Amino acid sequence: MEQPKRCALLIALMLAGACAPDDRAAGAGEQGAASDPQQAFWSGLAQLCGRAYQGEIVASAPAGADDDFAGQEMVMHVRECEEDVIRIPFHVGDDRSRTWVISRTADGLRLKHDHRHEDGSPDEITMYGGDTSDQGTATTQEFPADAETAAMLPAAATNVWTVGVQPGRTFTYELRREGTGRLFRVAFDLTEPVPAPSAPWGS
Repeated sequence: MEQPKRCALLIALMLAGACAPDDRAAGAGEQGAASDPQQAFWSGLAQLCGRAYQGEIVASAPAGADDDFAGQEMVMHVRECEEDVIRIPFHVGDDRSRTWVISRTADGLRLKHDHRHEDGSPDEITMYGGDTSDQGTATTQEFPADAETAAMLPAAATNVWTVGVQPGRTFTYELRREGTGRLFRVAFDLTEPVPAPSAPWGS
């Protein structure tokens, strides 16, 4: 092939390659969406919907802070799953007053604690919690106390709640109070579902 023709052909091939869609970039974009840690966390949580699991306290400080839980059966039930809200009643013995409410917001995820009396009316202290301040990981999300919580419970202004989902292994709920020794963590065994408990109070 003559030199001018060879050069023209090479230029044409280079231009065609430059203008063609970049399949690798498209694939990377899809992978990036799929690897969103909060979306992955939400998906892992949603997969538990309708199931209940038994748990136990694995950390408690200072000593005696959680004596009300001692010897009590603890069951969490991923009871209601909507597009942007998942409600998880947390039963302690016969006490069905507690429900963890995890929701998706425009900026991330939110955890609130819905506390009810046996007649279904809201407790005086209810709907405290906070929003995520970063993307977290696919298995762990942290929720620092928000301003509403600090106003409602000044002592809880430095609370950080952590929810962990290790698919097929464990679900963990933790409360720690920054700057103090306060710590509470309960772990639920996801390998052995238990019968769904009665509805939480107020449901």
